[in-house]
Amino acid sequence: MALPYPLTPAPEPEEAEAGRKLFAGEVEFLKGVVAMDGLPPADRPEICFAGRSNVGKSSLINALTGRKALARASNTPGRTQEINFFTLAESHYLVDLPGYGYAEAPLPKVQAWQRLLKAYLAGRPNLRRAFVLIDSRHGAKPVDEEIMQLLDSAAVTFQAVMTKADKVKAADREKSLETTRAVLAKHPAAFPEIVLTSSEKGDGLEVLRAIIAQMS
Repeated sequence: MALPYPLTPAPEPEEAEAGRKLFAGEVEFLKGVVAMDGLPPADRPEICFAGRSNVGKSSLINALTGRKALARASNTPGRTQEINFFTLAESHYLVDLPGYGYAEAPLPKVQAWQRLLKAYLAGRPNLRRAFVLIDSRHGAKPVDEEIMQLLDSAAVTFQAVMTKADKVKAADREKSLETTRAVLAKHPAAFPEIVLTSSEKGDGLEVLRAIIAQMS
């Protein structure tokens, strides 16, 4: 019997090439948004990256785009305090959401980010998919379930992306995938495949680029 939520297979050559070409184009920071009225026009497909603080979101966006400092990576959890928009080849938006969960910031500020996050997810008509990043060393945690519930209620399809796959032994990675699959099974908005990535080694980047290139 096939596993529920299998790993996404390698893309077909033409899909991989479409992804390569898309990400070979210009990728630029557009703006950081702190309120819903600051969002850019919903005039193109949009893909967002969500994840708890320090899961490796910025590193993954930088690795995907081949730009070392496009998204600011930080060892301080909760540093991304805005919704950051990037233009991808003039045809897509990539969106880096504020890290959720633990953040070294005053509580009112954290609550303001969370409100903005909820409003964005519920009210963005051109949002094609959310990638929910999960640390391969730990698997999905209760704080990840909170964002999944939010995506369920907003009817936004989300796909689990395991980060830092190179930091964990194969047996432990399988356990963490098992934990994550059990969590995904509870969420109707979950896309039925998982992407395994390593920003350092480049694993899974071709798969993600091909997925994004198919969004229109």
